[in-house]
Amino acid sequence: MLYNELKKKHIILASGSPRRQKFLKDLGLKFEIRLKEIEEQYPDDLKKAEITDFLAKLKAKPFKKELKNDEILITSDTIVWLKDKAIGKPGSPKEAKRMLKELSGKMHEVMTSVALTDIEHQVIINDITKVYFKELSNAEIDYYLEHYKPYDKAGSYGIQEWIGFIGIEKIEGSYFNVMGFPTHKFYQALLEF
Repeated sequence: MLYNELKKKHIILASGSPRRQKFLKDLGLKFEIRLKEIEEQYPDDLKKAEITDFLAKLKAKPFKKELKNDEILITSDTIVWLKDKAIGKPGSPKEAKRMLKELSGKMHEVMTSVALTDIEHQVIINDITKVYFKELSNAEIDYYLEHYKPYDKAGSYGIQEWIGFIGIEKIEGSYFNVMGFPTHKFYQALLEF
């Protein structure tokens, strides 16, 4: 359905994430991947989805001047929010272990923002999902890190992986948002865009 609505548009996904690429394919979209290096820094006073909104916009900036009339650029960012602070991707295995220990036995929120940008305007959507982890043992954390190496994921975990099967007791909100893309909101925003 989206394909017919957008057949005169050229979709560009500015993400190396295999999960985001799969979401777009599964939504029936044809798209091109274009990547640009960007330093993901944001002002300290931003909170929750303000951070992901800011970063999704920031990731679109380097493309703005080169977009053509028929192109729609998609940029996105995901963070984990725990105890009034953002948790991004781990910088090392040691940091990944620390992150998972922090998430163990607690509820955290996962925020994802998506920016849709063309030459005339930009629309930002975001979604928040609450995720409840059971108490994770050191052995479970070590097993997960050794076998799944989730170093490209916010909070050091993928809900669709082993740790999600054994460690997540419940979620409130979109499962796909926790995977890094609020597909239901993106679909509607793209139709309206």
